[in-house]
Amino acid sequence: MHFKHLPNELAHCLDPFKTRTGFERAAQTYDEAAVLQREIGQRLIERLDYVRLAPARILDLGCGTGAISQQLFSRYPHAEVIGVDLALAMVTTANTRLLDQPQFHGVNADVQQLPLKDDCAELLISNLMLQWCNDLVTVFQECARVIRPDGLLTFTTFGPDTLYELRQSWQQVDGYTHASQFVDMHDVGDALLAAGFHDPVMDRELITVTYPTVKGLLQDLKAIGANNATLGRHRGLTGKQRLQDFYQAYEAYRLDQGLYPATYEVIYGHAWAPPIKPSAKPERFIPIRVN
Repeated sequence: MHFKHLPNELAHCLDPFKTRTGFERAAQTYDEAAVLQREIGQRLIERLDYVRLAPARILDLGCGTGAISQQLFSRYPHAEVIGVDLALAMVTTANTRLLDQPQFHGVNADVQQLPLKDDCAELLISNLMLQWCNDLVTVFQECARVIRPDGLLTFTTFGPDTLYELRQSWQQVDGYTHASQFVDMHDVGDALLAAGFHDPVMDRELITVTYPTVKGLLQDLKAIGANNATLGRHRGLTGKQRLQDFYQAYEAYRLDQGLYPATYEVIYGHAWAPPIKPSAKPERFIPIRVN
């Protein structure tokens, strides 16, 4: 089957290898370009002001270069922080950044299969990682496994209106996917409940970043590792003419000041682990008789 003609639900699925490779390559350029990510992360951290929690261990899921982990030590100086990221280069950068923090441990792992014990942390925090996961229920189930009873999961992710200018401009050029299909806020809440969390609270805000050129937006996305990892992406070179057609289509969004907008729908959410977790299912064995 040609990738251009994949069913919509498959075309927007993310290629884990492509996702990881993008962030591996961006480890050295991420911090300089991640202005929006830092701002959203700061807002996420500030929301902890309203939570009474003194965690002994915190998991920073999708830790990137360690910016969130660094802020967590200022808030919880006696806590142990485990930073988890799919990209080894990001983990290495985070370990270097937090070299003076012996309570920080960087782990290269997939959030869907955490190499951690059950009930090992009181606080799970994740800044702009969930949009890179294909199956939120599976991710939240793994979070529910490693979080302690009454622990808190708090996170940010992007919603469906994110980069709509970019997506609609590319739709004028070809039929390939050029950006992720971000999950609606209500569907994120449903996934939390399906995984066993309770009392989820979700809200959203729109943030618009402006650029003097559309090329500047593309450069920033590449610098933070946010490449197009969808299965329905174009597999060849973009080509000068297709790129020019894209720039021309984006002109429809140019502002009066001559700037080009990039809209981000930011979803904030948190939910609590149940006070008593369901007991683990007993293991079943098939008896084998040896003659």
